[in-house]
Amino acid sequence: MPAAAFAVHQLRYYLAYGSAAGAELQRTGHSYLHSVVPWIVALVALVVGGFLWAAGRAFAGQRSPSRFAVSFVGLWLACGACLVAIFATQEFLEGLFATGHPAGLAGIFGFGGWWSVPAALCVGLVLAALFHGARWVLDEVAQRYARTRPTPPVRVAAAPRPSDVFVLRLAPLAEGFSGRGPPVLGR
Repeated sequence: MPAAAFAVHQLRYYLAYGSAAGAELQRTGHSYLHSVVPWIVALVALVVGGFLWAAGRAFAGQRSPSRFAVSFVGLWLACGACLVAIFATQEFLEGLFATGHPAGLAGIFGFGGWWSVPAALCVGLVLAALFHGARWVLDEVAQRYARTRPTPPVRVAAAPRPSDVFVLRLAPLAEGFSGRGPPVLGR
């Protein structure tokens, strides 16, 4: 989601200003975004690692059951709405704290800011496709490898233990479990 939010932010400026987007981003106080990119790349790497871990579990025939399932269109609209909300919050905060950035609704949707809505819907579509595709891949791999996985051999039950065996037990003091501490001397 952070990478998608960054893409919506950058895409909004490129759609509104074209080749002058870089200069406009710098003029309105968006220079800090370049320092955020390495952290976004690290988060994407963690997400890819989590997917590969889940794929490894799926190749072993294991799959966590889905707690809920959302239709593709529902997920697309949810991703798009969340991306618009993230963009609006980010632009609102930039209006409060960044030098040169317009404040209020003009800072959010003015000066071509309305481009954030179609950009968020497009990026949300890609995000929903990735989420649904990843879930589909994990489900298919887990189902395929669960069917081809050999069944474990049946274990023969051990012979029952005779009930008339007498087991010697040591006295509690010999085992170190006396139930109370030693008496206090010198009182």
